[in-house]
Amino acid sequence: MPLFRCGLYFLVLSCLSFVCRAQETNFPTDDEIKLLLTQTERAVGQYKPLLDQEESLFGEKGKEAVAKNREVVQGLETAIKALRKNPQAFNSELGFAFFESIDDADRNILLCASGASAEAIALMLDGKTAKARSLAQLSQSCMDMSSLLYTVGENAGVLYARFVAGERALAKHAFDTAQKCADILKKSGIKPNK
Repeated sequence: MPLFRCGLYFLVLSCLSFVCRAQETNFPTDDEIKLLLTQTERAVGQYKPLLDQEESLFGEKGKEAVAKNREVVQGLETAIKALRKNPQAFNSELGFAFFESIDDADRNILLCASGASAEAIALMLDGKTAKARSLAQLSQSCMDMSSLLYTVGENAGVLYARFVAGERALAKHAFDTAQKCADILKKSGIKPNK
């Protein structure tokens, strides 16, 4: 019976140590996540007018691409609203989906930049300098937006990497604690249930 009490005390202390260790893990905080959301919100606010500009300059040729870009923007806006209500939801697979959406937006705006640049060159060669100038400006604006989105994406990636590292540390600690409990039970002659 004293051995059982000792094992029980060890188990309780291990669980308490696990809870304390979980609090020490360096997961992204609400404030860090809210800052990321603010950065993303500002980037999306600057992104949307570029989509309008792209649509007006490319007309029917760019309609499909702009529609896909608007879907990505809408997804980011929905995610921002949801994460504002519950920032810690970022510390799950939703954080990775958020990170991917920022990456998608960055890739799409780069496609806009390269398309506008190529179109501007073609128009310049045809002597249509006014529209070529507008497309060159759109290309530059898209490149600037890409830099902003890249930076926001890097911030999201760093926060998500911290979440993954924290999860890995907790899982390792839980495994080590369970292993110690199993070893104590084996030494005392009690077989653990599987």
